[in-house]
Amino acid sequence: MEVSFSKEIGQLRLKEGEVFHGEGILAITKALLQSGVAYVGGYQGAPVSHLLDVMVQARPYLDELGVHVEACSNEASAAAMLGASIHYPLRGAVTWKSIVGTNVASDALSNLSSPGVKGGALIVVGEDYGEGASVIQERTHAYALKSTMCLLDPRPHLPQMVKMVEHGFRLSEASNMPAILELRIRACHVRGSFVAADNRPPPVSTRQLMEDPAKFDYMRLAHPPVTFRHEKLKSEERIPAARQYIVDNGLNELMPGEHDDLGIIVQGGLYNALIRSLQQCGLANAFGESKIPLLVLNVTYPLVPEQVAQFCAGKRAVLVVEEGQPDYIEQEIAAHLRRRDLQTKLHGKDLLPLGGEYTVEVLSQGLAHFASSYLPGEGPEEAKRWLAGNQQRRQSAAALLDQPLPARPPSFCVGCPERPVFAALKLAQEKMGPVHVAADIGCHAFGTFEPFSMGHSILGYGMSLASRAGVSPMMQRRTLAIMGDGGFWHNGLLTGVQSAVFNGDDAVLLIFKNGYTSATGTQEIISTPAEDAKFGAGDKSQSVVHTNRTIESTLQGLGVKWMRTVHTYHVDEMRRTILDAFTSDFNGLKVIVAEGECQLERQRRIKPWIASLLKKGQRVMRVKYGVDEDVCTGDHACIRLSGCPTLTLKDNPDPLKVDPVATVVDGCVGCGLCGANAHAATLCPSFYRAEVVQNPKWHERLLHSLRGAVMRALQPA
Repeated sequence: MEVSFSKEIGQLRLKEGEVFHGEGILAITKALLQSGVAYVGGYQGAPVSHLLDVMVQARPYLDELGVHVEACSNEASAAAMLGASIHYPLRGAVTWKSIVGTNVASDALSNLSSPGVKGGALIVVGEDYGEGASVIQERTHAYALKSTMCLLDPRPHLPQMVKMVEHGFRLSEASNMPAILELRIRACHVRGSFVAADNRPPPVSTRQLMEDPAKFDYMRLAHPPVTFRHEKLKSEERIPAARQYIVDNGLNELMPGEHDDLGIIVQGGLYNALIRSLQQCGLANAFGESKIPLLVLNVTYPLVPEQVAQFCAGKRAVLVVEEGQPDYIEQEIAAHLRRRDLQTKLHGKDLLPLGGEYTVEVLSQGLAHFASSYLPGEGPEEAKRWLAGNQQRRQSAAALLDQPLPARPPSFCVGCPERPVFAALKLAQEKMGPVHVAADIGCHAFGTFEPFSMGHSILGYGMSLASRAGVSPMMQRRTLAIMGDGGFWHNGLLTGVQSAVFNGDDAVLLIFKNGYTSATGTQEIISTPAEDAKFGAGDKSQSVVHTNRTIESTLQGLGVKWMRTVHTYHVDEMRRTILDAFTSDFNGLKVIVAEGECQLERQRRIKPWIASLLKKGQRVMRVKYGVDEDVCTGDHACIRLSGCPTLTLKDNPDPLKVDPVATVVDGCVGCGLCGANAHAATLCPSFYRAEVVQNPKWHERLLHSLRGAVMRALQPA
């Protein structure tokens, strides 16, 4: 049972005049259908996972429209789908997480941008930048510049975002350039409403098939010598056409203000934060009307030189609000002004931070400096009072605490099947010594945090095995690479395994086979077990055990000779397998497949099933683990080896003992790791396993009564 998006799919069916209410990313999804998109592909990743997840589950409805949807193996395969728009009048959209996804897709994007497109090609990227980001801090803007693609950065207002989707397709068709729609985290999750339009079935679709392929045209290939002509077309025809469309359709918004001798040029995605900052500085009213004129760039590339020059002409100073670095937009604006000999003073990164997310507080600090220079007495004091108040509230909150709050690094979910593998690896290293661990992107990256703190590098999704290639020959002990099944299919099979087998590398690869690409939202993959292979709420070992051997058969077909599949919760067996891999006489790639179903998916499936059994009055048995506080020594090695959030401390009930004892709190899913760790590491025997039976049978009730009577009789008076 996967997460259901039935409500979201219902929103996609809204007709002309009906009102959509919801998040920005779902509004974008609806806008694609209203724009007549013919095909959609992508690879999930925050903050745009919702788009493809909903589209995949909405396939029956999309089949009615004739729209093709494909969950791609990685971002490169998604970008390559847009090749359909090179020859044919097909509107296509793909989506992924940027900047890492754009890095993977860059080869296909370069080869797409050279010949250009005939049908509209829209790339919806989640710009994962700032305090809430989970990847390296870079910007998509560089790709738009280097490959000559339009870059849209819509103002986070649902009607405007929906409008920019339609214009994104039209802009792409008018200029023959692919268009990138850049959505920051806050734009994806902003809530609002807009008046919907009817969804448009594409003129060429899965229901309206083309009879013949396009006529061969060498000019439409990204291949020399025509690529040299393509380079000229970019500057001589495509960019001018894009600029003309931007002006003719008013894609960038000009908002007047009473201080017309000043101005602010802002990326569309930062508009909401900027308005709030202006309000804190007393430079905008409650309705969002700014006293300083604004040029809102809903299209940040290409800029329209005449539009920028006209906005800046006659002004004493203009502030460019551009998040991140390098300051591409500010540099381009400065060049346009100098070429026209406009002496308007330009500010940007001199008043605002070079990098980092532009929150309201950060923007307010820069605006206060700007206003104090050009509007003395009007806004700076109000902003300074607000900023000082924020600082005072922080200090007051800190003063109420006896000591700073402890750090709370991210961690594995309760019962995660990957935690026991790191416990086994920790135990194995106690015997064989420390090893170089090449980590990877995915849930298993939480192993880099305490209590495990393992991982020397993270070089990209599925790149762990490839990233240790330069280390292995220089190390006395074998190296270990870790990747998930999602990373294996995304990139690891070719860049890592194929290369290691071909070169005869002597290394160890540990693959977490939990059945899903869990870190991006537990989407299904080629190695996801079939529905009839997913067991219910019995023993924990009934969680995807040898039900889908696609990974194993692929590795065998590729030539891997040494391979073991071990269930993740069997800590002692996993430890022995790891030691065997590092001490084996076999010289070559050794692969350990750690098999255990994602606990989130397991709980989503068994909880409704258990609830239905209880509702019918049927017998249900669940496992619960605990700690005998009379036996617990207070050593807490079990916690240091596990890190499970449900294994924690409580005050010692024995008044003669000071050290707190371990305890298992509510929330435990009964995975058994605590007991397995205690057995594997020969810890104190304080853990117990209990079976909780609901709706027991008559003979179980009778047996329980007899046991209770015997225990009461044996107890002292």
